[in-house]
Amino acid sequence: MDQKNIQKEDISQEVFDLYDDYAHNRLPRRLFMEKLSLYAVGGLTVGSLMSFLMPDYKDSIRVKEDDPRLKSETITYDSPKGGGKMKGLLSKPADAKGKLGGIIVVHENRGLNPHIADVARRAALAGFVTLAPDALTPLGGYPGNDDQGRELQSKRDKNEMLEDFIAAYEYLRQHPDCNGKVGVVGFCFGGGIANLMAVRVPTLSAAVPFYGGQPPVDQVPQIQAPLLIHYAGLDTRVNEGWPAYEAALKVNHKDYTAYIYPNVNHGFNNDTTPRYDKEAADLAWKRTIEFFKEKLS
Repeated sequence: MDQKNIQKEDISQEVFDLYDDYAHNRLPRRLFMEKLSLYAVGGLTVGSLMSFLMPDYKDSIRVKEDDPRLKSETITYDSPKGGGKMKGLLSKPADAKGKLGGIIVVHENRGLNPHIADVARRAALAGFVTLAPDALTPLGGYPGNDDQGRELQSKRDKNEMLEDFIAAYEYLRQHPDCNGKVGVVGFCFGGGIANLMAVRVPTLSAAVPFYGGQPPVDQVPQIQAPLLIHYAGLDTRVNEGWPAYEAALKVNHKDYTAYIYPNVNHGFNNDTTPRYDKEAADLAWKRTIEFFKEKLS
């Protein structure tokens, strides 16, 4: 069966869970393929299943690199406590008048791939100046495919990468196109970074983690930024940390709103993979943009 003829509804949840383990380096490729073969039945092949699960960047990008509605460029900024000279995608509306609120867009565990660059451009079109850093800059940047990107990112120290995104925040906050109010949105690994930036950056204006790992509960008192938190209902791995995080947010009287979207997988906002859920993604993105407009104006 060709992957184009595979329907999401025909794939068991176990396959999506296997892919989640593979995508987060908990399952090596050889073992992933071996386990995937158990579901290659009824006309399905391992190859067609693999192709179905992999991201499609060619046909899923919504805002192209050369979109005339935007001014986008690759910039370099300093991260002295992190990777040194870092690169990132800086975007803003072409017709922007005056200073804009800023958004740091933090990628998943594979570098600044085409999807996250697209998300950064979408956010810019909503009326912000956005910066999407590439944590793989010290290793040559996003290598062109996610498998190699995950391998490269696993070689970097997570604390140093956190410093890279904090340095990006400082760069954007002082940028002449920014009004000084900067928020962060991140996905998966990036969601965890968004939570940690809320801990580390007392002047952060807003944080929106999508299915991100939670910070240590003893660090929650340091959070000053308002939080908008998105979780996927089927994402048991990440969600198991939510009750303790929520309890700490409540006891410390933090400003937060959390949504758990039922019956959707980790990565539901990523419209380049079959884990994408349009209804949940559209609602979460609408809430995100409205939140940023409120907090960054």
